[in-house]
Amino acid sequence: MSTLRVTAEVLTVHEHPNADALELAQVGLYRAVVPKGAYRTGETALYIPEQSVLPAGLIEELGLTGRLAGSSSDRVRAVRLRGELSQGIVCRPRALAEVDLDRAVAEGTDFAPTLGIVKWVPPVPPTMSGEIEAAPELLPWVDIENIQRYPDIFAPGEPVVLTEKLHGSACLVTHLAEEGRTYVSSKGFGAKSLALKEDPRNLYWRAVHGHGVARVAARLAERLGARRVGIFGEVYGAGVQDLSYGADGRRESLGYAVFDVSAEIDGEVRWLDAAALLEGELPLVPRLYEGPYAIDRVLETASGRETVSGRGLHLREGVVIRPAAERHSPVTGGRAIAKAVSPAYLTRKGGTEYE
Repeated sequence: MSTLRVTAEVLTVHEHPNADALELAQVGLYRAVVPKGAYRTGETALYIPEQSVLPAGLIEELGLTGRLAGSSSDRVRAVRLRGELSQGIVCRPRALAEVDLDRAVAEGTDFAPTLGIVKWVPPVPPTMSGEIEAAPELLPWVDIENIQRYPDIFAPGEPVVLTEKLHGSACLVTHLAEEGRTYVSSKGFGAKSLALKEDPRNLYWRAVHGHGVARVAARLAERLGARRVGIFGEVYGAGVQDLSYGADGRRESLGYAVFDVSAEIDGEVRWLDAAALLEGELPLVPRLYEGPYAIDRVLETASGRETVSGRGLHLREGVVIRPAAERHSPVTGGRAIAKAVSPAYLTRKGGTEYE
């Protein structure tokens, strides 16, 4: 999931092809449906991204009572309005009436705390939870930003790799070479440096045992001369999320695929190519494209049918974009990695979004 930032943005306004009273306000490569005439190209307004949870007063002010997602009708999610995908909310709240939004653009001010907007945290089903313990040495996963919000993370023509983004639950495995110990965690618990105690009923431990992930991590640590090795995989199947890819999370056919690897070598944590290190040892997420970066190619590849099952059972969630050579991104201030999500996935009916 992306980090939550509610920021002032300079808009580009487009005609809505199917509605005379509506227009499309563009932020990055996102577009949000707005009333016609409310904004002009070059003007500044606030952008509230998807997965934001809004306070009741702001919902009422924006005229969105009963129109947002979630059991409390307070969560922003992508919708189609008169046939056009609308991602996020563009507005000018009264609470910021005295704020210089143009200056806020330059300073990158985050207005989420001011407005009482928080990030939506998906629920955790019992099979994904369990007894926890402190794990300060756990190698955590990182939040991945959406390429549509930050299209300049990659330069046109830069060599990149696109892997399929799976709709499951992230399983974090950290092996400590000196102690001969392996921690297993979820993305949510891992962000708090917590691990799940071993339990044969737990979804993540079942995947780790079923695929021998701990043994592979130990061998990899020895091969690399690493103090710690992190293997990051997606657990999927029926009972995990609404897209099962033909696997069953309630039985032995629980699905698992590695999407990333990190290792602490000589005191430095490095991100490594999972395919180069683990091909033939563990299941890997499918590689869909390797070549020069072009945003049109990325967005096209993000849509379509999934390839995990080999039968195209479901729509594709999206893709993860990485540079062919791992590097830092001055755009995000961290690792150069991003995601692109399929519009069909965002607007599907009956979808689940567990942690």
